[in-house]
Amino acid sequence: MKPPLLLIGQGSNDDADSAEFGRFVHRLRCRLDQKAADVSGGYLERATPRLSDSVASLVARGHHRLVALPLSLNRVGEEYPAAMEREQQRHPTLMYDYGRPLGPDPRVLALLAERLNDAATEMPRLRPLEVVGGRPRLRAVEAGVADLQPGHVEPGETAVVLVGEGSTDPSANAEIHRVSRLFWETHAYDFMTVETAFVSVTPPGVPGGLERCRRLGAKRVIVVPYLLFAGGLLERVWAQALAYGAGHPELDIRCAEVIGDCETLADVVIDRYEEALQLVP
Repeated sequence: MKPPLLLIGQGSNDDADSAEFGRFVHRLRCRLDQKAADVSGGYLERATPRLSDSVASLVARGHHRLVALPLSLNRVGEEYPAAMEREQQRHPTLMYDYGRPLGPDPRVLALLAERLNDAATEMPRLRPLEVVGGRPRLRAVEAGVADLQPGHVEPGETAVVLVGEGSTDPSANAEIHRVSRLFWETHAYDFMTVETAFVSVTPPGVPGGLERCRRLGAKRVIVVPYLLFAGGLLERVWAQALAYGAGHPELDIRCAEVIGDCETLADVVIDRYEEALQLVP
């Protein structure tokens, strides 16, 4: 039997994010079950199951070697390996191999392109937030006379804002700028530009990215979240975009979905898992 795969999430207080993480772990469990490999997932903080509980469960089932993989698009800080070192101290028989984070894998960029193209499809403009199940959600409404869409907008008149989480680590923020450039040159070269923005912590925020696109002359701007799963961060991106759009009704602002739980994302994770196994002596 192959060593189990342990997915490590940062963790948040958002139930939607946790639910999608759990569904993705289940998808991988079904996929890797054919290869006789167990799959588990745990969070560093704020959400359950905690990493320590998942590791303890694997050890209790007789696993003493595993592949630990940060489920992250961003540059991974020291907290991930530090957490695994603590688990090794708790379980002296435990050995682990560390898999590479997902990063801007070509298949991840292709998924972003799919979300971009879905948002670019001609449809009613997204309008104000309404409360659904206690959370603000976007809804599409029929455009009134004063809200008619502009005429056909060419890709060259459309800009893209790629939105990362934002970090106190300058290298992590620089990586998001790198992803924006890669995305533009590989999948969005017909568009006017791909600008970079961040949800929080560091500028420019989403409004700053949108304003730059407006000043460049864009008629339409599509906000593409560089995020894995839906949740509070996605809602903040949408809310910031809608707040900016309320003051600039002449600009057609659209918000794409996150990458989400899907087979292609599972393919990337499984490749990282297999890659780590090949490094085992």
